[in-house]
Amino acid sequence: MRYVFHPEALLEYAEAVQYYAEQWVEVAQSFIDIVEDAVYRIRKSPTRYIVVDEDVRRCMTRQFPYGILYTIEADYILVLAVMHCSREPGYWKSRK
Repeated sequence: MRYVFHPEALLEYAEAVQYYAEQWVEVAQSFIDIVEDAVYRIRKSPTRYIVVDEDVRRCMTRQFPYGILYTIEADYILVLAVMHCSREPGYWKSRK
């Protein structure tokens, strides 16, 4: 199944990569790999992950404190947020 990032989720993702790149380029690449792995796992089995709000599901990344929040649409997966887990919960709800 194909996937699409909400524009604000894509911005969050880019900002997180930038933050890690400023710390250490290798860490930024690791973050990218781990987010891409999470998206791959979502695409492989979209209903596997916990529902956190109505039809929004969350897949946690490995090694980084991020969750990928998404909905399953008719013919694609919509990534609503690349959320740092210490951020204010629910900030992404207006994106649905």
